Amino acid sequence: MTTKNIVVIGECMIELSQKGADLSRGFGGDTLNTAVYVARQVNTDALGVHYVTALGTDSFSTEMMTAWEKEKVGTSLIQRLDNKLPGLYFIKTDDTGERTFYYWRNDAAARFWLDGKDADAICARLATFDYLYLSGISVAILNPASRQRLLTLLRTCRANGGKVIFDNNYRPRLWQSKEETQQAYSDILACTDIAFLTLDDEDMLWGEQPVDAVLARTHGFGVSEVVIKRGADSCLISENGQPLVDVPAVKLPKERVVDTTAAGDSFSAGYLSVRLCGGSTEAAAKRGHLTASTVIQYRGAIIPQDAMPA
Repeated sequence: MTTKNIVVIGECMIELSQKGADLSRGFGGDTLNTAVYVARQVNTDALGVHYVTALGTDSFSTEMMTAWEKEKVGTSLIQRLDNKLPGLYFIKTDDTGERTFYYWRNDAAARFWLDGKDADAICARLATFDYLYLSGISVAILNPASRQRLLTLLRTCRANGGKVIFDNNYRPRLWQSKEETQQAYSDILACTDIAFLTLDDEDMLWGEQPVDAVLARTHGFGVSEVVIKRGADSCLISENGQPLVDVPAVKLPKERVVDTTAAGDSFSAGYLSVRLCGGSTEAAAKRGHLTASTVIQYRGAIIPQDAMPA
């Protein structure tokens, strides 16, 4: 068996989570969540999972890397930057399981991963990977020059035969304007093979449109496989030249929904754990739904290993 490799690019932060009087600490971030959940659901002989970011030289950063290595997420491409720290976010969850986020990340180490002394060597290695995965947040935290370097990396990887996977994950507070975001997303989508779109984020960024129009717009950028995530509703998968695939979500009683943190990230992970190992889009979506429906029954972004679905 030939092992393929996916590298996930983004930011992990210290996570504080509160419900009622209970407060817990962990680590999380949209792309890190996806990396961990992919690694938990694949045979490492079939797909190696690696993470790319920058961290500090502090004890929290060391704890993060140790935890990821235990999850079989490769850390050899992570830079440790002096005088920088990981970002911090706080999740407050209400009685229905919905959450509010608060962030402290303006000078986080991850913003500078393309500015470090090892950045050129790391990009040269990344350009040889089978799959590069990133999200809208991965792009938003970068300065304009770093975004251009990232685009160059994505284009080079595709020219080398790799594939790019993008999750739209739009967070307006991280951007100067919608126009800036639209241009950045247009550039990224023009070199994307698989796009995960949360419909609410699409509507917020581009204006509310019918699903058919969203699919047409995304395919128009050159994306061959578009996955629309719709929370508790079915997901839709559109591949060039194939009929639209509609896969129902796993229905849970309201009392089983504890915390919706990382629902979308874990769906993407479940999907990729099947799709990148040769499975069909329908089988991949079913795994995505199963993964997400399991994750939202626990507090925090990363659930216990023994809680993962079989």
